[in-house]
Amino acid sequence: MKLLWFLTLAVFYCAVESKYTQPLVKVYSRDPGEFGKENTLICHVSNFHPPAITIQLMKDGVELPNAVQTDLAFKHNWHFHLTRNVPFTPQGGSKFTCRVTHNGGKPLDYAWESNM
Repeated sequence: MKLLWFLTLAVFYCAVESKYTQPLVKVYSRDPGEFGKENTLICHVSNFHPPAITIQLMKDGVELPNAVQTDLAFKHNWHFHLTRNVPFTPQGGSKFTCRVTHNGGKPLDYAWESNM
C-alpha cells in the first residue's frame, strides 16, 4: 500500500513540475559576425514545456527562407529543446532576430548581437 501511495505521489509531482515552463532562448552565430561575410544564424530554445512551439529566424521582421530545425528532444524532466539555423550574411542596419511563439502565446523576439 505504501508503494502505491509513493508512486501516486511521484506521478503527481512530475505532472505538477512539468506543467508550464517558459523557454530559454539563445541567439548566436556560428562564427563571429562580419558584415558581408556568410555565416549561420542559430537559435537554441530549451527548457520549455509543453512542446507546442514555433521558432522563426527573421531579418528586419521577415522570415528567412531555408531554415533547418532539429527534431524535438526532451530531458528526463520532460522539458524540451530545439535548435533552428539558417545561412545569413550580416549587413549594416539589418536586424536579425529569433521569434519564438510558445504554446499559442504572444510571439517574442530575441535579437542577435553581432558584437561588431
